[in-house]
Amino acid sequence: MVQGEGEGEMTKTPGQYEPPKPITKAERAARKAFRQVDAGKAMTEHETAQKALSANRERLKAERLAREATGTPVAAKKAKTKKAK
Repeated sequence: MVQGEGEGEMTKTPGQYEPPKPITKAERAARKAFRQVDAGKAMTEHETAQKALSANRERLKAERLAREATGTPVAAKKAKTKKAK
C-alpha cells in the first residue's frame, strides 16, 4: 500500500480533485419538489410586488391628474442667475 492512499485518511489536500457524490433517485426527487416549491414562492412574491407597484403607480397618476385638473401649479422654483460683477 502506498503512503497517503489509505482508507482511514479522509482529509482532502488543497488542489486535489474530489469527484462529485452520485445522487440517488430519492435525493433527485426531493430536490425537484423543493425547487418547484421555491419557484412557486418566488412567483407569488413577484406577483405581489408587481401588484403593489401597479397600485402605487395608479395612485400617483390619479393624484397628478387631479392636480393638473385643478390648475394648481406645482411649487416650481426658478433658478436664480448670478449677476456678473
